[in-house]
Amino acid sequence: MPFAALIHPSNPDSRAYGGMSFVIFPVDNGPCLVSLVIGTQGLSPDESVLGRPGHIRKVRAICNMVNSQHEKGELLAWSKQDPTRTDLDVPFNIRQIFSDYSSVFDRYGKVLYGIYRPTENQETTAKLLKAFLDLMFEERGITPRAGSIQDNENIRAEYFTNLFPKIDSQEVVDLLNTRKYVILEGPPGIGKTRMAMQILSENYHNHGTTIQFHPNTTYETFIGGLSPEKDTSELGFHFTPKKGELMEAVVETLKSDGRSYLLNIDEINRADLSKVLGEAIYLFEPKSARKVKLAHDYGEPIFNVLQLPENLHILGTMNTADRSIAIVDVAVRRRFAYLKLWPQMEVVMQNSCELMQEAFLKTISIFVEYSNDEAFNLVPGHSYFLEIDPEKAKNTLKVELVPLLEEYLAQGYVASFADSIRGHLQWIESL
Repeated sequence: MPFAALIHPSNPDSRAYGGMSFVIFPVDNGPCLVSLVIGTQGLSPDESVLGRPGHIRKVRAICNMVNSQHEKGELLAWSKQDPTRTDLDVPFNIRQIFSDYSSVFDRYGKVLYGIYRPTENQETTAKLLKAFLDLMFEERGITPRAGSIQDNENIRAEYFTNLFPKIDSQEVVDLLNTRKYVILEGPPGIGKTRMAMQILSENYHNHGTTIQFHPNTTYETFIGGLSPEKDTSELGFHFTPKKGELMEAVVETLKSDGRSYLLNIDEINRADLSKVLGEAIYLFEPKSARKVKLAHDYGEPIFNVLQLPENLHILGTMNTADRSIAIVDVAVRRRFAYLKLWPQMEVVMQNSCELMQEAFLKTISIFVEYSNDEAFNLVPGHSYFLEIDPEKAKNTLKVELVPLLEEYLAQGYVASFADSIRGHLQWIESL
């Protein structure tokens, strides 16, 4: 047999079929290929499932779960970016990695959108099989039997951690020690500023400073430039070189006897970084000690040559929902290491009442199921759902979460699933 498949019951018992299916492809020299497949007759009757961003997002999370748990660092599972693109074949590099299945790819490569190559680890294979099958049945409104519900929820919770990976402060500190220049990015209410301040306090023992960027931040305020200074001349002032915030951080770092100094820049993307950094962008290379010559003499210890000390670390925070400024350009982006923070269910479960937990799950589910990748970065953070008192929780949702979602609607950020957001807002208003 070329394959064995679970297909939609509306399909015929033989010949070609359509819609979402779970398929096992046997091959001569290896284990069967386990797959999620679109029938060669097209998307119907599952076009609403296959076209929904949440479906492939969960398939991708399942594949990431399996790949991350495999000790050899080998790619065991792969998911297609868009299942509905049945005009696109499995990429050449993926075909090379899964070379034992070339005969499958030659015939069905355009309709495969989730694949897994089993290993000797039967536990991993069983988990993947359950996850794929549970997802397929869930999409068709079929729930597990009572005795299997807990197993289903455990596996679902496990692959959901790949949708919202957890980053702790120690990971940030470790990255600062190796890369020196790090940016925390994420949606509003995720705790970026709180984590940055915690790192400055606990890991750097307040040996550093915090500044905030805004649209009026300039090269002169951050790097340095000429500034008016009062004197007794006829004009009453003269211009003199004045150090900017980065230079001041360099001076403080040089005084620190080798201790690491942290410059924390809140909302770093609200300024035009290319203009603010100017030629100093050349200095932001963690593995080389570079220097730039300045237009003015700023006095000891910098004079007219700027170099960033080895023990100067820079931590920025970036709000992915802030579209008031341009996206950070590639030249700047490649000089920083980026870590993305996501909402954490455990934080809400430990610090909120049942109503807040319900509101959090409903809000997260809407973004998981219906948002495209760009809008997914706007999912509200857990700080919008931290309230123990049920009565206060109602008001908190109405005065904090509702305005945020209404702003998303007004700006067109969630246009593709606006009706779902509006329905959610109506539910909140009814509380």
